[in-house]
Amino acid sequence: MRPMTAARTSTPADRPRTPGPGLRERKKIKTREAIRTATYALIREQGYDTTTIDQIAERAEVSPSTVFRYFPTKEDIVLTDEYDQVLLEELRARPADEPWPDALRWVMREAVRTGVEEDVEVARLRTRLMVQVPAVRSRMMESMSVTGRLLCTAIAERTGGDPDSLEVRVYAMSLIGGLMETSLYWAENGHRDDFETLVDRTVTVLEHGLPTGKH
Repeated sequence: MRPMTAARTSTPADRPRTPGPGLRERKKIKTREAIRTATYALIREQGYDTTTIDQIAERAEVSPSTVFRYFPTKEDIVLTDEYDQVLLEELRARPADEPWPDALRWVMREAVRTGVEEDVEVARLRTRLMVQVPAVRSRMMESMSVTGRLLCTAIAERTGGDPDSLEVRVYAMSLIGGLMETSLYWAENGHRDDFETLVDRTVTVLEHGLPTGKH
C-alpha cells in the first residue's frame, strides 16, 4: 500500500528499489502464518477451549517451544496480526494538506480491506471468539494499550500535538476502543452488516459525536 502520487513516466532503471524481507524474516513470517493457520483450523474443528498448544504445534509442524516463542499465549495467536505498523505507516504517508478526519477515514478503510476483506472467514472467527471467549476479549483489551501508544505517535505527528498529552491519548484510545466495539457489534449481530460501513459509522461518531434527537 502506498500513498497516491501524481502519475509520471519512469523506466525500470530509475524506479527506486525497495528491498524485501531477508531470508530469516521470510522464515519467521512463514512460521507465524503456519501457526495461525493451524490454530484457526483446529478451532473450527473442535472449538477454542479444547485446542491445545501441543495440538497447534503438531499441526503446524513446529515444536511447542517455537509456538511460545512467537506467541506468548493462545489468545495472542488469535489476535496478533501484522497490520498495525503498516496502517500507521499509511497514516504517516497521507498528503500533508489532507484534513485529519479524511486521512483517518481513509486509513480505517484500508484497515478493513487489509484485515477483513483479505480473509473474511478468519476475521469472522476472530471477532466471534472475542465475543464468546472471555480470555480472548481480555487479552484484546490488554493489547489495546500497545496499539494506542503507537497511534498516539502517529496522531501527534499528523496534528502537531504532543503524543503524551491527555488530549492525544484520549483520542487515540477512543479510536482503538471504538474499533474494538465495532468488531464486537459486527460479531454479536451475526456478521450480517458490511464491516466497512460499520467502521465508517464509527469514525463519524468520533468526528461529530452522538447524533442528536430521536429517530
